[in-house]
Amino acid sequence: MIMRPTDIQTLIGVGRPAIAATGAFAVFATSRPDLAADRPVGQLWRVDVPDGSPRRITRGVADRAPRLSPDDSTIAFLRSDEKGRAQIFVVAAQGGEPVQVTDQPGGVTDLAWSPDGSRLGFTARVPEPGRYGTVEGRDAAAEPPRRITGIRWHANGLGYLDRPAHVFVVDAPATDAEPFYEPAPGLDAPEKTVVAAASTALTHGETSWSGVVWTNDGAELLSVPDVIETARRDLRDRIVAIAVDSGEQREILGRAENLSVASVDVAPDGTVFLLANDVGDEGTDFVAPGVALFALDADGPRLLTDPESIDLGEVGSHLSFDGDDVLVQDRTRGRLRLLRVSRGGRVDQVLGGDLEVSGHAVARGRVVASVASPESSGELVTIDGPEVRALTAFGGAARETGIAVPVEHEIAGRDGYPVHGWVAVPEGEGPFPVILQIHGGPYASYGVHLFDETQVLVDAGYAVVYSNPRGSAGYGRAHGRSIRRRMGTLDFFDVMDFFDGVVGADPRLDAQRIGVMGGSYGGYMTAWIIAHDHRFAGAIVERGFLDPAAFPGSSDIGSFFGDEYVGTDPALVAAQSPMAVVDRVATPTLVLHSELDYRCPLDQATRYYAALKRNGVDAEMLVFPGEDHELTRSGRPQHRVQRFEAVLDWWSRYLPVR
Repeated sequence: MIMRPTDIQTLIGVGRPAIAATGAFAVFATSRPDLAADRPVGQLWRVDVPDGSPRRITRGVADRAPRLSPDDSTIAFLRSDEKGRAQIFVVAAQGGEPVQVTDQPGGVTDLAWSPDGSRLGFTARVPEPGRYGTVEGRDAAAEPPRRITGIRWHANGLGYLDRPAHVFVVDAPATDAEPFYEPAPGLDAPEKTVVAAASTALTHGETSWSGVVWTNDGAELLSVPDVIETARRDLRDRIVAIAVDSGEQREILGRAENLSVASVDVAPDGTVFLLANDVGDEGTDFVAPGVALFALDADGPRLLTDPESIDLGEVGSHLSFDGDDVLVQDRTRGRLRLLRVSRGGRVDQVLGGDLEVSGHAVARGRVVASVASPESSGELVTIDGPEVRALTAFGGAARETGIAVPVEHEIAGRDGYPVHGWVAVPEGEGPFPVILQIHGGPYASYGVHLFDETQVLVDAGYAVVYSNPRGSAGYGRAHGRSIRRRMGTLDFFDVMDFFDGVVGADPRLDAQRIGVMGGSYGGYMTAWIIAHDHRFAGAIVERGFLDPAAFPGSSDIGSFFGDEYVGTDPALVAAQSPMAVVDRVATPTLVLHSELDYRCPLDQATRYYAALKRNGVDAEMLVFPGEDHELTRSGRPQHRVQRFEAVLDWWSRYLPVR
């Protein structure tokens, strides 16, 4: 036995940690899918550093995003209230009963302590009155129509954009304060409240704000405004400092710098640093963006890392400060390593190897990091000089089920280009049927972390082959940009050359029994492959980018994604479109999609499926209600298991294991 679909419950992730200013202890959140609750669940943990045992200090359903107060006495974190809205709570750092801080109708999206620990800055979504449950008894179908004048109106995982996130401040309550009690019926008493202090909004209007970072003097909050464009997409960002007492705004980074900002933070000496990428004079060049570290000097941003060779753009990447140095995460060849960058641009590795660093914090030279590895979805480690020590053992439950550790390969493609990837094989001599997996993105990558998609297939008796072809992240910016307006060319060659190379060299892999599957861009590439190569017994096309011509008016990123990746010339778009060659498909195909996927909208799947059926292809479609583009990563656990069951059923019919 290796990993069955229901074993996703053993996959415990560790979020970004926080460390005490003394370096004596760290706090972090875990998360895992729970089938009985049918949702991700998790709590906050505390562990003494460097050699303590972790202990759970909250008991909420899905507590997350812990932030330690400057004096290390209190933890602020996010917890959903009874209506499912994320609110800020605080709890004593030793543990105890949390105290609710906010009661925001649209939910809190980010939080940060003031330097003196007396207040919390945060961003929260503000719904228009009358919408989103702000009127009891009025459901979405009874709301008035939405007037849309901009080129963006929705986002995957959110829905309509008429709930801008605004910047607020609120006084932090004492964790031992008197609780609030329900007034007795019939008494002339004030209505019950759940929070001690009202929040003060610092921003207003239709502009949405991302991130909340205090300046060192506590006088201002830094945030990135997002104004919906009326004519054409513009990815260039501004950074604005908002005065906490007056709400007055001043711009500290303008659009003239042509930077799209992923993260902002303030060093102990007050210097502002940012993770950002150049989007060009037109403001839309995001292909293989080359996210780099910048210091914001008086005369503008100063580049500290090379965007051509160091990639700081992994989702969730952030900054930690160790004296004058900055710690950042660099994705490279399926790994995420932790780097130290000096003010002068010197780069040194802090933590590397076969792991992916998803979060980090540092105090007095002691680093804690959350990491994933081939045998664990998440652990907390401490790095003290040359010593690296694991503080948790959450991967034990998954290891008990059995794990097939993939083997790394590099294959020379047809033009001599090296293609890097992995093969995971069941125990035994085989020969085993082989499934070719293809990742999304395209500027993303397969990594070395424990991957349920691969493990479940290996447990069912399939060998799994997967690679990071040209267009992927982690191999330099030129590698990622090589398929711009050339999709289905070099990437197609690399995927197939790696597959043929490893299958041909390993007698355990049966080249006569093969299938192909992928999601998002992987769905695109799967559809492209089965239109050009007819040797596969079956295919699974999931949440695919399948009809580039229809993408601009339906996807939440349609205003720029297709223009940059496949261009705007109709002939060029058609030359890269799976829909344009769907009549060539003969492979039995399962189309998987989610009802609320706004990244690759449902009509991408339905149009493709309808064309397959019209052409007489043996095809089925499975649509998951209530899910979005992130179904396989953060969807309802029951849906994730049902998806696995559908995948295994499809392969048992079209690619059976002997």
